[in-house]
Amino acid sequence: MTGELDGFTVGVTAARRADELGTLLSRRGATVVAAPAIRIIPLADDTELERVTRQLVADPPQVAVATTGIGFRGWMEAAEGWGLAEDLRTTLAGTRLLARGPKAKGAIRAAELREEWSPASESSAEVLDHLLGEGVEGVRIAVQLHGATTEWEPVPDFCEVLRCAGADVVPVPVYRWTPPEDRQPMDRLIEAIVTFGLDCVTFTSAPAVASLLMRAKETGLLDAVVHAFRTRVLPACVGPITAAPLEELGVPTTSPGRARLGALARHVAEELPRRANKIHAGGHILSVRGGCVVVDGTVRQLAPAPMALMRALARQPGRVVSREDLLAALPGGGDDTHAVETGIARLRAGLGSPKAIQTVVKRGYRLALDPAECGDDNPRPPVGYVPSLRPRRLAPVAGNW
Repeated sequence: MTGELDGFTVGVTAARRADELGTLLSRRGATVVAAPAIRIIPLADDTELERVTRQLVADPPQVAVATTGIGFRGWMEAAEGWGLAEDLRTTLAGTRLLARGPKAKGAIRAAELREEWSPASESSAEVLDHLLGEGVEGVRIAVQLHGATTEWEPVPDFCEVLRCAGADVVPVPVYRWTPPEDRQPMDRLIEAIVTFGLDCVTFTSAPAVASLLMRAKETGLLDAVVHAFRTRVLPACVGPITAAPLEELGVPTTSPGRARLGALARHVAEELPRRANKIHAGGHILSVRGGCVVVDGTVRQLAPAPMALMRALARQPGRVVSREDLLAALPGGGDDTHAVETGIARLRAGLGSPKAIQTVVKRGYRLALDPAECGDDNPRPPVGYVPSLRPRRLAPVAGNW
């Protein structure tokens, strides 16, 4: 692997296959911060899934929709543990089975069943259009959910549309989730998002997005998280279903062409370098990232205090930042501007380019932009650079909150 992600810090929220995604990213040079956003309830212990399974065996549906391969296989394996496998297989054999994609189709066939139809697009929307086109008035339809049943997840909307069209919908809650028992890793991840200590956060399921947003709301940081995602921190989602809760809040996301972990890691490795800011200062090219500064292509790890000062100076490259404002930017703040002078000295040493930081007598400090980067009297930020790196309070976010 090449080091496309050298110097970048990426958050991983996955509960399942988190190690695999983390490895794919770290091999490309990223510093990975793992914080599972959800806890999956083991299927064998899920009394709600068992109840719904028995209900379907007693009153079979006319149509069953399999949305994911792992979910459908898990359902069949759980039924085996409850002594219901043959009854469930017989029930599904008598239904019209629809598969959302090839993995769901493979799981159906592994259970010695046969799907009637599957869309080439792997899209839930196309499955919905197919059913609505046939007419679902009075039709009993079982829908295997692929995660939580919350207002933030697209599949319940799928079910609601069918209900509004007159169908008798039975959601099958495969792989339900709860928030993690230990909230501290997710709280630290949220703090890193709002302080721009991360360059990117990856999401592999809509429930993980919903869980993180709910926790941010509980801790009073939802507005700051949304602002960070809209500006400086890139939310990378495995696919459009995962991205939907963020898109509904007006947060632009990025996704690979195929909804696979490997594709997601490659996509992040392409997008982050492409979006990276570049500041020409003191004869050097600086790129401020989540936990470091890259100077002329070399990663410079900085301690928290000089890193905080660098972020403050980079909010508006070339503009003078007062000692008081820099003091406020330091972790823990304080009331002695001598701490700023010490921090600036450490920053200059850490960058290895003292001339990049200019002292403005009796006023403060600024990034010494090269002539090509600014006019004589009107320094300007480099093209593509986000002008504000500090979280700010926003008006309440419209949507489901």
